[in-house]
Amino acid sequence: MRTGISFTVSPTDRARLTALIRDRNAPQKHVWRAEIVLLSADGVGTVEIMRRTGKSKTCVWRWQERFAAEGCDGLLRDKTRPSRIPPLGPDVAAHVVAMTLADPPGETTHWTADMMAKAAGISASAVRRIWKAHGLAPHRWRQFKLSNDPKFVDKLRDVVGLYVDPPAHAIVLSVDEKSQIQALDRTQPGLPMKKGRLGTMTHDYKRNGTTTLFAALNVLDGTVIGRNMQRHRHQEFIRFLNAINAEVPANKAVHVILDNYAPHKHPKVRRWLDRHSRFTFHFTPTSCSWLNAVEGFFAKLSKRRLKRGVFHSVIDLQAAINRFLAEHNQQPKPFTWAADPDKIIAAVKRGHQALDSIH
Repeated sequence: MRTGISFTVSPTDRARLTALIRDRNAPQKHVWRAEIVLLSADGVGTVEIMRRTGKSKTCVWRWQERFAAEGCDGLLRDKTRPSRIPPLGPDVAAHVVAMTLADPPGETTHWTADMMAKAAGISASAVRRIWKAHGLAPHRWRQFKLSNDPKFVDKLRDVVGLYVDPPAHAIVLSVDEKSQIQALDRTQPGLPMKKGRLGTMTHDYKRNGTTTLFAALNVLDGTVIGRNMQRHRHQEFIRFLNAINAEVPANKAVHVILDNYAPHKHPKVRRWLDRHSRFTFHFTPTSCSWLNAVEGFFAKLSKRRLKRGVFHSVIDLQAAINRFLAEHNQQPKPFTWAADPDKIIAAVKRGHQALDSIH
């Protein structure tokens, strides 16, 4: 042992160091440090410790001294060392943030880490750290659309009122059509998923025609009335309304939530509405398809059945959609509206104020 360093290993410390050496999950640097201490306590010379552990003399002396000063805990901790590279000052971070918030040079639409590193004269990893610290992500963006409907507030409260507090002895239906559903067939058969490999599907496809799904979601019980049609004109919409009229009990009033698609307001549709007095149309505000509850069902249909589907014909596509509808109606869930309309209105006002300030 090095001159001037002496220590004794208590039974508790010996048991702890022995357990550390036997632990197969312990870091190796902790293992050989413990071995140095135990060999030193057993009276083994420095040269023999170097041979058994494969470490240098200065390394053996360092951990003997550390154990003598701090005990077992000192073996499990590495002392911090100053970086060879001086840290970036706050002025560099402020400069990077200011450049990020401005438009990049040339014909590029946004900054990348490599572009910013070259422009600021620092590393790309430093740029990423600065962006993360300031909550900046130039490579990401969010889509938005603010409604310009002058009756936005009234229509919003009308539709949300139907969701939250539907009229007594009435049925509330959220109606829309998912148009241009393509019957896509893959050019080559894909491979199934197995252990260690994802399922495969060719990136190219063959189009075998399209269909349009008219759907009406019953907000109260979650069931869906659906019909596949080739087109989505007012003629097909009237046919779908007749199908709804046949399936809904005759003693129930029907409140239909629709978007502002032109066939929904066609003169012939209005005449049909005059002949069926139990039907009442409620239109969502312009550019507010998110307010229509049936859009959630369309998203579920696309994600679970259409996106990875292989259809050899339009008939196969329509049959698959009909089977999906049947399965959905076996275990439906009532639609529940949870958003506060006042918060939505306030958010839209803030959006318009931001746009007005820009213009």
